[in-house]
Amino acid sequence: MAIETLNQMIATHPEVLRNLKRAQITRYAVDQREGLVLPCGALSTWTPPESTGRSPKDTVIVRYPELEEHIDWTSPNNLSIDPETFHRLWIDALTVLWKKPRVYVTDRVIGADPQYAMPVQTVTDFALTSLFTMNMFRPVPSKIDKSLFANKPFTLLVAPYDKIDTSRYEGRLRKREDGTTSDMIIAMDFKNRLGLVYGSAYCGSAKKLMFTAMNYYLPHENILPLHCSANEDHQDNVSLFLGLSGTGKTTLSADKNRSLIGDDEHGWDENGIANFEHGCYAKLIDLEPEKEPEIYKAVFSHREIEENGVIIENCMTYPNGTVDQFDARLTQNSRVSYPLRYLSNVKIKGTGTHPSTIIFLTADANGVLPPISRLNTDQTMLWFLMGYTSKLAGTETGIKEPQTTFSRFFGQPFMANKPSYYANLLGEKMKQHQTRVFLVNTGWSGGPYGTGSRIDITQTRAMLDAAMEGHLDNVSYTENKRFHLSVPDSCPGVDAEILHPENTWSDKNAFEQRAEALAREFSDYFDQAYSDADIDPAVRAQCPGK
Repeated sequence: MAIETLNQMIATHPEVLRNLKRAQITRYAVDQREGLVLPCGALSTWTPPESTGRSPKDTVIVRYPELEEHIDWTSPNNLSIDPETFHRLWIDALTVLWKKPRVYVTDRVIGADPQYAMPVQTVTDFALTSLFTMNMFRPVPSKIDKSLFANKPFTLLVAPYDKIDTSRYEGRLRKREDGTTSDMIIAMDFKNRLGLVYGSAYCGSAKKLMFTAMNYYLPHENILPLHCSANEDHQDNVSLFLGLSGTGKTTLSADKNRSLIGDDEHGWDENGIANFEHGCYAKLIDLEPEKEPEIYKAVFSHREIEENGVIIENCMTYPNGTVDQFDARLTQNSRVSYPLRYLSNVKIKGTGTHPSTIIFLTADANGVLPPISRLNTDQTMLWFLMGYTSKLAGTETGIKEPQTTFSRFFGQPFMANKPSYYANLLGEKMKQHQTRVFLVNTGWSGGPYGTGSRIDITQTRAMLDAAMEGHLDNVSYTENKRFHLSVPDSCPGVDAEILHPENTWSDKNAFEQRAEALAREFSDYFDQAYSDADIDPAVRAQCPGK
């Protein structure tokens, strides 16, 4: 029924523009003043304050009896909405779009492997949103008819700057702290393969909706979806980088010495790794050309306006076109979207072999975790289940200071199924392909946030290179008994002093107190989240604080 009403709206709309070329859609965005043209040819745009990041409290899944056995409704991120309310929102959004001067339609796919590429049609009134889908979603492959999703396409409706008529949804949508009804929704209907972004102008809302859909569908096809970036060396050895937003996935995987496969989400099947997307959606705050040259060149290299397509979102921009990526007054979460091909060393095909190395990234604001540790199989499963990091400012609305968070699989908001779907698949694939795993802390050293300093990215890169190239396979290790981690005593190119975090604190008592407090948080959360779960005792024993 929803698709029929959408097709009716498109059939009766006075101007529907389908699959425009990049130059055409960019020109519409410029002419409609959806973005300011910068001297380099990129477009700079700004959203309302409530759209400077994801809105997890407004991100919902339509609840059907048929999905009960799959979706983990105990997860705080899996919020439900009833089918009737979703249908009403869908019709309202279509009515809004029908009244617009023109509507843009793009047909793309999610996934670089033609065997499971998912067709997605995006319908929106905003040219910049259409351009974003061209950047982030992949072109339809010639062999799309071979995809297991060939006859199961997904439809995404995006009305970014229109707000919900809340008078129609009293008691149906969430109440804000001030007692008013929310006028924004990001909704997923997995049964009918529909997505709706209504009232959120944050580009990431559309992207993450589609990737969440893939993360739901793939495990049912025996394919493991991972919230990770991926790259490979000259011998085709693949490394994966798992981590929440702000932990360094995009930055650390963009390496001039390694070919980038993808930036944010991948699938792992019997053939290896495949990128979900066609571009990158990177954080722009504090971007320095010396430390992140690949991303900087991708964003700020001069290109003609019509062929550029780079979208800079919520970054301080002055009337003369100067961009100040160090100014956080608008948001800590300034972003940039660009095609993968703008990086100098990228694998456009978007596929790779089975990973030889997996890196778990965490940004520990407590300053007590080692900058790098080696994980055995049980430790890997524990950290995969816990997904610890300190949630950084700006990645979600309302976050201004780092907060301790546990997000299983380093992507809990985007993993709708029950935990066993993902954990079991990872365990099977690790054993089958003998993948080594390291935990890397990209957070603080010498003290917590506000006292210590962020671990220098050049040091992190040196540790990553050593791990991926096998230089840490035969060095001596010391066991960190509190966190159950194996910490290398030496690493090429890295001062050995910083490998053990207690050495970097001037106040040893303060270190002990902070470390013990974090270990207790681990233990308490594990008991809360997995007390009734069938977790292997050997995995349970690797939890910090136990």
